[in-house]
Amino acid sequence: MATFEIRSLVKRFGKFTALDGVNMSADAGEVHAFLGPNGAGKTTTIRCMLAILKATSGTVTLFGRDAWKDAVELHRRVAFVPGDVNLWGNLTGGEVIDLFLSMRRAGKPDKARYDKYVSLFDFDPGKKCRTYSKGNRQKVALVAALVSDAELFILDEPTSGLDPLMEKIFQDSVLELKQSGRTVLLSSHIMSEVEKLADTVSIIRGGKVVENGTMAELTSKARGKTLEELFLSEYEGAG
Repeated sequence: MATFEIRSLVKRFGKFTALDGVNMSADAGEVHAFLGPNGAGKTTTIRCMLAILKATSGTVTLFGRDAWKDAVELHRRVAFVPGDVNLWGNLTGGEVIDLFLSMRRAGKPDKARYDKYVSLFDFDPGKKCRTYSKGNRQKVALVAALVSDAELFILDEPTSGLDPLMEKIFQDSVLELKQSGRTVLLSSHIMSEVEKLADTVSIIRGGKVVENGTMAELTSKARGKTLEELFLSEYEGAG
């Protein structure tokens, strides 16, 4: 059974079709990269997965269950990190992490695991969130996700605002998730990051998935091109 499976997903806003028959899936222990420029449909797809938006038609299942109908139960098994994290300014980073975990009914994080990621990402959880830079706000969301017991990690531009050292730590953390059998959906504009982490890739354009396959399949199809060159070639002449 796939960890998540999206079949013939359509989402319309009035007369505008944001998603037009999207198909995508990933199994346990897989990192699936979801690529596309701003406005291509990535965030809309993710919002349908998280039951923030209801699909016009098609199906979205997580762990074999309907993502919309069973959202409350499923969210306890999912961790989400957006690309632009907004926090409560009067709470400390540590308090926000506790709050995020309590929303998932996950309880207090394992102290050793919590200390590990706080140290790796090098931020002070005792400071008020209003004092944090964008990068530190991202770290709060990343630590909250990584210390959880989630089985599916949905990461939408998660390294936005992080410096190269922190990006490397993030990549190592994702590889650990993969090795432990967790599933990761990674939306990223950093092609080197995708090439290091992804097992499978979907490229979306204008609400339609135009490429879908393993990294090996896409590399073979690229015929010597890099993933970035293949990605860009999908948009040449599009408009």
